[in-house]
Amino acid sequence: MANQSHKRDTNARLFSRAPRATVIAGPLAVLATASAVSLGVLTTDTGATAPASLADALPEAVSGPVAGDSTPAALDLAGELDRRAFSRGGGRAAAEVVPDATQQKSKKKDLSKVEKVLRPKKVRKAVRQADTRLFTTEALNLWTEPGTKARKTGEVDAGEKVLVTGRELRGRQEIVLGKKSTRWVTSGYLSEEKPAAEPTLGASCTNGTSVASGVSPNIVKVHNAVCAAFPNISTYGTFRGDGEHAQGIAVDIMVSGAEGYRVADFVRANAGALGVSYVIYAQRIWSVERGGEGWRGMSNRGSATANHYDHVHVTTF
Repeated sequence: MANQSHKRDTNARLFSRAPRATVIAGPLAVLATASAVSLGVLTTDTGATAPASLADALPEAVSGPVAGDSTPAALDLAGELDRRAFSRGGGRAAAEVVPDATQQKSKKKDLSKVEKVLRPKKVRKAVRQADTRLFTTEALNLWTEPGTKARKTGEVDAGEKVLVTGRELRGRQEIVLGKKSTRWVTSGYLSEEKPAAEPTLGASCTNGTSVASGVSPNIVKVHNAVCAAFPNISTYGTFRGDGEHAQGIAVDIMVSGAEGYRVADFVRANAGALGVSYVIYAQRIWSVERGGEGWRGMSNRGSATANHYDHVHVTTF
């Protein structure tokens, strides 16, 4: 307000011969401005909001600028009186405020991708439009959502035909459960074709291979079962000077390509009977502890052998 007062003093000197009414208007404007400031201090705590358009709220008597004043005190006073009118209703203006379209859009943007796909309206639409059925290639865990807050609610067996919605997020696909609800399973384990039957236990090893004495009984079981189902494989690596191999609870089955996948799946399918803890092949791992998640990707270790592309690694209990 000091600057406005300075401007008025300067203008008064320049127009010293102005009519008396104009000269008087200057001090009155100062008093009005001071009153407005005082009134503003008294009403600030109400939380009232100024009108959207101040010009619309001005009384006719003070709608024009005061001569010689670049920031009219009349405008200040009218605006303050208008704010006081809003304040008298106990915050009437604030109570009537409704978020505009921009604010509503902003709130929608704040929703995470997971929250958006889980909105009831979105789920109902996904269930209505679901028309494709696929086979599970592994036993898969059922999750409540694709996010990190997901809860496991059960499992679906390998070879089951499930109705899919086509929605996929964060490494999981949505399937329909019942008539109205959905669940999420790990992506990559749904197929249009039913999985082929895997070799089963029961046959005997006939190719003359064996494993070193002193390994665990479960390693012997793994060798005998794989040898019987895949008699063309002739090399099995057991004892080595590091980790689980040194303990006699791990074996490397030297095989690669498509047959390597068949061997890995065979061992995984019979993990319970063979006492298997986990299997690694082609930079992917399956474990009993996280069996419902299927085969999981692994970080790159630098070479074909380190990434298990030229052998199937099996660790037993």
